[in-house]
Amino acid sequence: MSDDSASNRDNDGGGNTEAEPKKSRAGRDLPAALGVGLSLGIGIILILLFAPKVWYVVVAVAFAIATWEVTKRLRDGGYDVALIPLLVGGQAIIWSSWPWGTTGVLVAFVATLLVLMVWMLLAQGINHAPVNYLKNLSASVFVLAWLPLLASFGAMMVVQDHGAARVATLMVVVVCSDVGGYAAGVLFGKHPMAPAISPKKSWEGLAGSLLVGTAGAIGCVVWLLDSQWWIGLVLGPVLVVCATLGDLVESQIKRDLGIKDMGTLLPGHGGIMDRLDSLLPSAFIVWAVLTALL
Repeated sequence: MSDDSASNRDNDGGGNTEAEPKKSRAGRDLPAALGVGLSLGIGIILILLFAPKVWYVVVAVAFAIATWEVTKRLRDGGYDVALIPLLVGGQAIIWSSWPWGTTGVLVAFVATLLVLMVWMLLAQGINHAPVNYLKNLSASVFVLAWLPLLASFGAMMVVQDHGAARVATLMVVVVCSDVGGYAAGVLFGKHPMAPAISPKKSWEGLAGSLLVGTAGAIGCVVWLLDSQWWIGLVLGPVLVVCATLGDLVESQIKRDLGIKDMGTLLPGHGGIMDRLDSLLPSAFIVWAVLTALL
């Protein structure tokens, strides 16, 4: 996420504001956000160093929780999303990528899609026509593609050559983009990028994300992957732009639903999904660029 990853977490204007945690200019509870982010980062580093295959477990658990968060919010917003097929099919998509790569992902995705079509057709009983079938099926398919399908690319990198380094590149570049965008947005942000969607996201923040994210990508490609620096020069800007768009997509969804966060599990960040919004498109970009150029 970038300089306004918590832009929708401002005070409502009511209640006892003195009891709330002090927030930074970017709108987040900075100490809590830093503490959670640091803990998650250390945990991921230890896994990649000593037990990289456990990364699959981390991804599978994280996206089971994220699927539940998003499904709950969508149901509250009037979408009858099919939770059970999404949870089971999502796990099948992620785990199928281990032995069978993209072929396994495609087969599991299509199989889950077919199950969703029939599941929602029969959800209200064979003798009753489904209500809002197309609307609810579309929302379910969107969740399936948005979460486990994109997540599978982040998971399968760990079983490729230099797999732990590829996953580390994903995490490091996204963090660099986040830090660069946050710092530039807070210090220099004056020109809103998408005020109707994410008011605190600025063009200056995007510039900071591009600068720091690209530097991080070059460093990761050279030092972690032992490859040519220009690959990082390609990877960095593309990843930053996609991560920013991923952040905007989730912000727009939350605005449509009238909510601030997808969940409350991570203090200073919101829910699991609020930390994954920019990682999801970034995972596909890192997989695609490194697969093509390394």
